[in-house]
Amino acid sequence: MAKKILIADDEQNIVISLEFLMKREGYEVSIANDGEEAVARIRAELPDLVLLDVMMPKKSGFEVCQEIKADPDLQSVRILMLTAKGRDTEVAKGLALGADAYMTKPFSTKELVERVRSMLAAG
Repeated sequence: MAKKILIADDEQNIVISLEFLMKREGYEVSIANDGEEAVARIRAELPDLVLLDVMMPKKSGFEVCQEIKADPDLQSVRILMLTAKGRDTEVAKGLALGADAYMTKPFSTKELVERVRSMLAAG
């Protein structure tokens, strides 16, 4: 059965690119365009992995991550934060809130695919 990935990002070009990459790898993909939609979809779909942008409308990726990791029913959902904010303090904040991994934009598609594969294999 295909692993489920939720792409949570408000930048359409990034969403299209990520969706193409993940579907090419054989993953089932759904999309959220803001933080509130991301939380709702995570609760409804229980994806195996969330590719989560930090800077989104309604709720930031940090808020989404904190909310998901605080819910015992959702703690198993892995979160890979993708963001243009790559400063050490931002990375530390994301990891402290429960993100499983962090990558900064622009990212290497090869590295992203490898990271996703290893995160999904670990579970």
